[in-house]
Amino acid sequence: MRIVNVIILALLLPAFGCTAQNKYPKMSNDPLLCNPDTGICEMPATTTLADAGATLSKADDKPIRVVYFTDPICSSCWGIEPQLRRLKLEYGEHLHVDYHMGGLLPDWSYNSGGISKPSDVAGHWDEVSIHYDMPIDGDVWLEDPLPSSYPPSIAFKAAQMQDEKRAIAFLRRIREMVFLEKKNITKWEHLALAAKQTGLDVDRFKADYEGKAQTLFQEDLALGRSLNVRSFPTLIYTDADDQKLVMKGVRPYEHFEQTLLALHPQALKKAYDKRPEALFSHYPTLTIKEYSVLAGMSREQAEKTLQSLQAKGTLKAYQSKNGVMWQWAK
Repeated sequence: MRIVNVIILALLLPAFGCTAQNKYPKMSNDPLLCNPDTGICEMPATTTLADAGATLSKADDKPIRVVYFTDPICSSCWGIEPQLRRLKLEYGEHLHVDYHMGGLLPDWSYNSGGISKPSDVAGHWDEVSIHYDMPIDGDVWLEDPLPSSYPPSIAFKAAQMQDEKRAIAFLRRIREMVFLEKKNITKWEHLALAAKQTGLDVDRFKADYEGKAQTLFQEDLALGRSLNVRSFPTLIYTDADDQKLVMKGVRPYEHFEQTLLALHPQALKKAYDKRPEALFSHYPTLTIKEYSVLAGMSREQAEKTLQSLQAKGTLKAYQSKNGVMWQWAK
């Protein structure tokens, strides 16, 4: 299989996922191109991977495994955080989400026909922030641009070597750093801080980051190539019989749920506590969109609730150029 260098592409229309196409996608019947009508790249949710040439291992104790190909700087992956978080709360007993790094930006030694340097990304990030209703500040590409997404991807693999749950928290933290705080997360100082903040052993994290994590990252890239994964987010749902369904791009929550139920119809939705203190106990930081999706209320209701809790001193807010991140006050 030809090795494809996966590149970052802030797409022309903000509904699309991050993709490896070398030019901006246009209207086409080719499923490998983004469809402006649906806001999805490549294959629809009912596509199978019978001919993908790779077999995915199954989760040990849950009927559905979701193999999630992502990248720390993928704006579309940030866009599905509300849906993915709700899926875990409602169906976490039935599925395991297995995170793999996709290698979105190896370096800037290419010309995509539209995005050839960091400053080209800035405006697109501001646009997708509005579309996804998730705070993203594109000014990082003007003030302290990232040369590659490989260092934070390797850092995630190092975190994963210690603890899966803390690794997911680490990935969340470095995304907050780059999307809201405009921090260049290729720099060790930011990676080390995120590791400390998420409870990782920083000395071990550094040793793994400089050692085995680099091999594990290359294994993620190899798996992605074998499955022809060229856009992010890509979620591959697999059941106990090795049947697979693929979901790509930013989709409404119902698509996440329906894809699961297509493979595992007997899965029962779990009712979870939607009170603010319960939601923030699951997820220490929430955007307005995330709170709205998790609490099952309109965006306007969510914003009023969060602002009321802030006024009482229950919540604190981090204000970025394009939105707010809320955190339970300690």
